[in-house]
Amino acid sequence: MRIVLALLAAALGYLLFWPVPVTPIAYDPPAAPGFTGEYAENNALDAAALVQLPDGELGPEDIAQTPDGAIYTTSLAGNLYRIDGDEPVLADKLGGRPLGLKAGPDGALYIADSFRGILRWSGPGTLEVVADSVDGSPIIYANQLDVARDGTVYFSNSSDRFDPETMGGTKPTSILTIWEQSDTGYVARIRPDGTTEKLATGFVYTNGIALSPDGDFLLINETGRTRVHRLWLKGDRAGQQEVFLDNLPGYPDNLEAQGDGTYWLAFASPRVPSEKLMPYPFLRKVIWRLGPMVRPAPIHRGMLVQFDGQGKILRSLQDPDGRLGVTTGGKVMDGQLYVMTLDSPFFARMPLTPRP
Repeated sequence: MRIVLALLAAALGYLLFWPVPVTPIAYDPPAAPGFTGEYAENNALDAAALVQLPDGELGPEDIAQTPDGAIYTTSLAGNLYRIDGDEPVLADKLGGRPLGLKAGPDGALYIADSFRGILRWSGPGTLEVVADSVDGSPIIYANQLDVARDGTVYFSNSSDRFDPETMGGTKPTSILTIWEQSDTGYVARIRPDGTTEKLATGFVYTNGIALSPDGDFLLINETGRTRVHRLWLKGDRAGQQEVFLDNLPGYPDNLEAQGDGTYWLAFASPRVPSEKLMPYPFLRKVIWRLGPMVRPAPIHRGMLVQFDGQGKILRSLQDPDGRLGVTTGGKVMDGQLYVMTLDSPFFARMPLTPRP
């Protein structure tokens, strides 16, 4: 009996007091809207064909097209692939963990690397660091980026508290950050002269960003609060920030400007039931101590929406069965909608007709 009591006491002590990296902050999220109305459930993404990465590669997080028409994606292992026909072709070995991709006006490919900061690539063997710090502090979790016509690079840093290179990768670090609700995410820019500055701070896991066609505002996904912000960059409202889309049905990931004044937003997961524990920091610590099998995790249910510059939802394309895994981004190029994934061995694509 004494042994049993000692074991019970040890287990209780572990659940109550064992040190964990997460320090939860109380947050009372609004009730999720569900898949109704403009987000009504459909299976439109069933028409998408899967394109496998070679050699067992995983994680084509984002996609970009350079001015010469070449389309690129990356992998979890840090490889860069050019998408030619039905089989991606290895273009270079970058290392790190590249996430966001965007072609610049100089024809180069700009990369948000979650381990190394903002990189630039213009061909095999040319990889260089554009910025690895802001205001003297290292960029520890670069996520997505966009490049203005004048060469200014805008990028998101998901967390200034948890480093994915030392915390087991981007997926567990994103879960940790959102479960904690720490608001150290920010958005910054790199001017053509190489100087950097933060533009907006205080986000719970900053994620996808996208410039408007005229560069007068920047849209910013705040994954941990299921919303999109708009930060004005020019005009009378320059510097002002407002919530653009609120209380989304899922956790927004990448955001892609289509170039016609519309945007594609991918959801990494629908809202999870464990959100009900967000107002209770102590219970969230206990859950974290119970281990990965109990901690919150993304639900595989693909979803992309297209919206315009006024926030009107134009299309919702879904994968309710989760065939595509964790969807991270989408963009139409050469008449094909590309659907990117976090840790699957493939991405998907499908013909997409213009909207009426």
